[in-house]
Amino acid sequence: MLKTLYGKLALALAALLAAIGLSYGLISHSLTQRYLQEAQQSFNRDLARNLVVDQGLVTGGQLDLKALKATFMRYMTINPSIEIYLLDAQGTILAYSAEPSVVKRNRVALEPIRAFLAGAALPIFGDDPRSHDARKSFSVTPVPATEGADGYLYVVLRGQMYESFERIYQDSLLLQLSGWVLAGSLLTGLLIGLLLFHVLTRRLRRLAIRVNDFQGSDFTVYTPYQGQGVQGDEIEQLGAYFDRMAQRLRTLIAHLEERDTLRRELVNHVSHDLRTPLAALHGYLETLQLKADRLSPADQVLYLDAALRHSRRLGRLVGDLFELAKLDAHAIQPRRECFPAAELVQDIAQKYQLPAREHRIRFMVRLPAATLFVEADIGLLERVLDNLILNAFYHTPPEGIVALELRSASQTVTFAITDTGQGIAPEDLPRIFDRFYRGSSKAKDDGNHLGLGLAIAKRIVELHGSTLWVASKLHRGTQFGFDLPIRAYSAS
Repeated sequence: MLKTLYGKLALALAALLAAIGLSYGLISHSLTQRYLQEAQQSFNRDLARNLVVDQGLVTGGQLDLKALKATFMRYMTINPSIEIYLLDAQGTILAYSAEPSVVKRNRVALEPIRAFLAGAALPIFGDDPRSHDARKSFSVTPVPATEGADGYLYVVLRGQMYESFERIYQDSLLLQLSGWVLAGSLLTGLLIGLLLFHVLTRRLRRLAIRVNDFQGSDFTVYTPYQGQGVQGDEIEQLGAYFDRMAQRLRTLIAHLEERDTLRRELVNHVSHDLRTPLAALHGYLETLQLKADRLSPADQVLYLDAALRHSRRLGRLVGDLFELAKLDAHAIQPRRECFPAAELVQDIAQKYQLPAREHRIRFMVRLPAATLFVEADIGLLERVLDNLILNAFYHTPPEGIVALELRSASQTVTFAITDTGQGIAPEDLPRIFDRFYRGSSKAKDDGNHLGLGLAIAKRIVELHGSTLWVASKLHRGTQFGFDLPIRAYSAS
């Protein structure tokens, strides 16, 4: 129980109320004592002056020592709760009514006496001649000079009345009722506090159940907290933040599952695409090894050419895989520079004129009249255009057309590659940028189309802050393109 938040809050509340009750009792006791001392001193404030007047201690302007001794004797018998001391002007004790064996001081401090005579607020405590450090309430009055010096009649109130008041207070019904009221109030406060803590922690328990259920379902099923959101108190904010975290976690898990699916597909495709050229390469080399003495030079060259062709295909596949992995890991970052886009297009066009004639494809280039500058990585941009042109050659039949076009809008330059090939089926369009995806195309596989070119091109274009788009009509042709912002050329 004490390990729960509710148990800890309940224990803390009980300790707090107990401390409050104890503090209240101590403060109340201290204030009561002070009140009784003040009442006692206020009640006996004029006691010393009345003794001087009523007992006739002053005669002819002089202190009557015989009357004083008689007063000492009388009050020792009648009222032993007070002690009378005669002091000189410096506070030295000249005479007293107490037993000589109990008096331990020779003088008392004058500061409390002066404060008392000046009418300071009560209670005022003066030195108790019976003790070296105790202080008692008192009454005092100045008396005429004794042996040429002024003095004081100092009456120590021994506390009989105070003790009587204290016993009455302790035994009174009011005190008992006050104690019961205090205990009842603290108990009521404790019960109300426990109820409030139960209500407040109920939301935390509900959130804890949501979290536990979420964990128990392997983070697949989550019931939203659905509180007041971040506009509520701290518990509501915690629930809202956890809802966001759970949604984010589910999104990440979905992405991880998708990545895992892609990884498995990648492994399947890679294993297939690697196995085929490796098996062919192994077969040709093994044949050359076993039948080298029986093969004619022409057959040996034929086998070597086939093995070399599969080796090149394998090298391209491994190279593309490494390049795509580095692009995904952001290990390749564009080295941007400002250059005229038309020059890059013309260089690429020159490179593909001969392959176009070999495929009996008409390769066209369209350039704008104005010189347009872009800021990009020339090498990576050339790789994108290479992949798109090779993809267009692959899907365009003989006598078809492939066009490399550069056109401008208000603030952007568009690179577009258009072919008059067989087009892409609508159901294949969403997946054409997936790795190793070849769609439902019936084009003959010549060993050069690995299914990674479009994925690499897409990642490079994204690194430049753009998007590779596609538009296609089945049996009419396809167009790929991307946009880059126009930059102002600076010689620096």
